Amino acid sequence: MLARGGTLRAGRVRDLCVDTERSVWSKISRLRPRYDDAAAGECPAALLLKICAGDHAVFGPSEVLYYTRDYADLPHAPIPRCYDAQYSSEPRAYHILMADLSATHTSTRELPPTLERGRAVAEALAALHAHRWGPERLRAVGGVPGRPEIERYLAHVRQGLAPLLETLGDALDRRWHDALLDIFTHHPEQMVARARDPTGFTLVHGDVNPGNILAPHDGAGPVYLVDRQPFEWSLTTWLGASDLAYMIVHWWDAELRRRWELPILRHYHEELGRRGVTNYSWAQLRRDYALAAVQSVYVAVEWLVREQDRATMRWLWEAQLGKAMTAFFDLRCADAWTRV
Repeated sequence: MLARGGTLRAGRVRDLCVDTERSVWSKISRLRPRYDDAAAGECPAALLLKICAGDHAVFGPSEVLYYTRDYADLPHAPIPRCYDAQYSSEPRAYHILMADLSATHTSTRELPPTLERGRAVAEALAALHAHRWGPERLRAVGGVPGRPEIERYLAHVRQGLAPLLETLGDALDRRWHDALLDIFTHHPEQMVARARDPTGFTLVHGDVNPGNILAPHDGAGPVYLVDRQPFEWSLTTWLGASDLAYMIVHWWDAELRRRWELPILRHYHEELGRRGVTNYSWAQLRRDYALAAVQSVYVAVEWLVREQDRATMRWLWEAQLGKAMTAFFDLRCADAWTRV
């Protein structure tokens, strides 16, 4: 693979130390190659091979394109260096050979949020979003979504609403119960209406959860964003603000969100401007963030689409629902469809 990509220009890998683990959707192998004396080229000392195949091959080519096409011409893109990536549609499978950053960076899965890291992620997202900002740059990667794409996304999520209401039953606060019905009645049309104006739309990551953020061990320096693996029903182009809402609303405790979301949004807005996005107002970003925050409710509801997840993943979706509903009221999201 290194030779195919032109990284290893001569010689070969003499032997390989391999440490393999499985994640939810893939097999991850950390590779430590040793090269023969004739080796010439970059000769990376630490590699990570990700394979998604077999029963876990439920995704399309999006992650391969993330590394090989979508940001290939973006200098210093906040994603790991990719040495080789291939996708097969029949049978569905793919692999990605990338730099292993574990010597300098770690997943933030077990780390508490900080304002500094939130700002760093905002910078990374602004870099990616600005590169594909607006209808012209989006045309090659799917374009601004319309009603069919939005309805496909919502049709899948909606399957989880009745199971959620049944599972929680009388334990669900009546105000939340009514708000959930209100959201599914009115918010979809708000999404469709918003998509008529292409300002603010970009290619989104879609899953900026703590496990997909790689932060430097010493706290200084850039973060990297990994694992863009949308499902077939996902929105892959959408409001850039949705990536920030995904990171903040249903992963952070409400008090931290209330304290830091505006400084992080402001930093994101400034970074967009620094990268040439000048047609997107602060007021519009605030409105888009509130619209996208409601989708954190959809994230929680979607966990109940699959019957096997309703009990085994309750520890996650119930916490996410609580944070999302709290944000829904804090941000006065319903004003979008109730104001005259």
